[in-house]
Order: sequence, then structure tokens, then C-alpha cells
Amino acid sequence: MEIQQKIKALSQDFESFYLYDEAGIIQAANQLQVTFPEISFLYSMKCNANMDVNQSIFRQGYGADAASLQEVYRAQRLGLKPDQIYYSAPGKSDNEIIAALDKSMIIADSLAEVRRIEQIAQDLEQAVKIGVRINPAISFEGGPGTASKFGIDEDQFIDFAQKERLNHVEIVGLHIHLRSQELQAEVLLTYYQNLFRLARRIQEHTGMDLTYLNMGSGIGIPYSSQDSRLDLDQLKQGLQPAMKDFKEDFPDVNLIIEVGRYLVGNHGYYASRVMDRKLSQGQTFLILKNTLNGFIRPSLAQLVAKYSQDEQPMASEPLFTKIDAFDFIPLGDSKTKERVNLVGNLCTGTDLIVEQIELERLEIGDVLMITNAGAYAQVLSPHQFSSQERPVEILLRENGNIVIN
Repeated sequence: MEIQQKIKALSQDFESFYLYDEAGIIQAANQLQVTFPEISFLYSMKCNANMDVNQSIFRQGYGADAASLQEVYRAQRLGLKPDQIYYSAPGKSDNEIIAALDKSMIIADSLAEVRRIEQIAQDLEQAVKIGVRINPAISFEGGPGTASKFGIDEDQFIDFAQKERLNHVEIVGLHIHLRSQELQAEVLLTYYQNLFRLARRIQEHTGMDLTYLNMGSGIGIPYSSQDSRLDLDQLKQGLQPAMKDFKEDFPDVNLIIEVGRYLVGNHGYYASRVMDRKLSQGQTFLILKNTLNGFIRPSLAQLVAKYSQDEQPMASEPLFTKIDAFDFIPLGDSKTKERVNLVGNLCTGTDLIVEQIELERLEIGDVLMITNAGAYAQVLSPHQFSSQERPVEILLRENGNIVIN
């Protein structure tokens, strides 16, 4: 209720905005650290680029998973040291590599990139330590691996490491990431156990002295009432024996997990003011401020629902998770319910977030709150569409203060 009251009050000044709950974000961050003290955590900066949110997370001792040079720069501006910033992305340019060499741990995404870094290091007369992203020979669930735009196939990398000599580059880490948004502890456990086996195999076949194993993410959040929250205690109990065995054999290898939406997804809210009401052919339309262009994911869910034949279509992260991924909460004064279509103020018929939903009546000037807007929300939305005013981002501090940017 406190969040709803804050949103209702802020809606008097802002027609559309995001509100991020710092207390919830910090609680989620600390929960992972307490549950898995043996693991270092990185925050996936691409899921929410708000500087105040990023700073709050980094203050909890998280490093940065940077997917671009600009994210490397942002993490640096927020006080992270180069060994706390892991720069992993396909298709890096030479200029991006050169700029990031002394600011981050670069993770090469291909053998060609490894060779380019070797040449750059030679030209700069530097010795460089890097990681490599591996496309394992197994899938997330433990079946056969698949072709991917990401990483170097496991066997290709082993063959490369055995045959080619690098004089200026030392490969010190492995990075694997296959999937996001997993809620079953047993599936995640199998995935992590297989990555321990992969790291063993690579070290045994190449003689590399690794300093870290980045196991990617996978840790998901509930989006709807049908979702069960991931059982972290079950994951911990299953994972501890495998971690213990691995650390006994490789005590100098730091274990890393990336998280993004787990920290911020459930702790962000989107608010949109009702700009108009209209009746057409017996249906009521509420015209909201900045829907598709302010928070695109509900509109994408409607688009998928319209064209898919499946009751629950397959997720396509980060654009689409599930059709019922969001709650629409009216913050008006009326208790009378009505059936409405929630649409936006753009000149396109696809600017629709939900059809024929029963809600408490909203008048012009009232506000609608949408949940699960903390991750892959503002960063994905096409704010330039028809040159509308961009939604404001607001952080609700633990102490109740408001930070606007």
C-alpha cells in the first residue's frame, strides 16, 4: 500500500513514470549473498540502466556484467574497479577492445576476437588477461548443445587452446550463459553442476590456470500468480556438495553468477495517467499516457497473444515472458467495476496493453499502476516514437526519500 500511495501522490506531478523500490532491491541483493556466500555476484546492467538503481546495487558489493563499452564506462563512473567489471558481448570493435582493456575484464566471444586481442596487445606491448565465453556441448537442461551466436563451441576452444600459442594474452576465465528466467531449483542445479564438469574438462585438457568461472544467470522471478518463487534454499542444499568438491580441486577459481531481473524486476512499477475516456461500439477505452512507447512489454504480450495459437506461448527473453506477466492496478477513488480496453496515446492501433479487463472505474486524471516494471522495461521501450515526452524515472530510497532523474 505504501508503494501505491507514493505512486498516487507522484501522479499529481508526472503523467507517466517508473518507480523503483530501493528497499526491495537491496533485500533481494542481500538475500542472494547470504544464501550463497561462496559466490560472487554481478549485476546485469542491461536490464535496468538507471544510475541510482545501479549505484544502490553496486553498494551491496556487486560487480558489473557489462554488455557494451558504455556500460563499462557507467560502471567505472559509479566507482567499480576494472577487476569488478566483466565486459561480455559479441561483435566488439577494435576501438571498443582498446578502450576497455584497462577498464574491465574483457570476455572474448569468438576465436577471431581472441586473436584480435592478441594482436592489439602485441601492438600496445601489453600483457592482457581475458576470459572467453563458451558455448557448451550440453544444453541448459543437460541435453545436447545447440548452435549459438554466443561464445566458442566447447570442443573448438579446447582444440584452439591445445594448438595455438598466445604470447600477449592469458586466458584466465570462462563465461557461460544459456538461459534466463528459470524457476525450478532442480533445473538450475543440473545446469551449475554441468558447468563445474565443463570447467574441469577445459582445465584438464588445456592446462589453463583459471581464476574465475562465470556461470551466467538463469535465476528467475515470479511474474504471475501461477508462478512459484524459486526455492533458493533447495538450490543451496543441492549445490553445496558440488561447489565443495570443485573448490577443493580448484581453490583459486572464483565462482560467479550474474543476476539482473532477480534484483529489480519485481521492485519496479510503471504509472500512467488516464488522459481520456471514450465509448466506441459499446466498449469503453481508457487512453493512457505513454504505454507502448513508455513500457513496451505489456503491448508485446498482447501482440504475442493475438498471433499465437498457444495458451501459454514460449518465452522470448527479454521481450516476452508470458501473457499474464503484469498486474494492472487502478488507483482511483471509485469501487464500481467496469470492463475496459487499456490503450495509449500513440497514433497506432498496436498501442494496446490489455483488452476487456474488469477494473475499478478510472476517471480522467486518475492513474493506473503496472507491476513487474523493474527489468527490461524502460531500456526496451521506444521512447522516440512520435516524439512523446519520456517517462520520468524515480527511485524510492530505503529511508523514504525520492530521487528523480
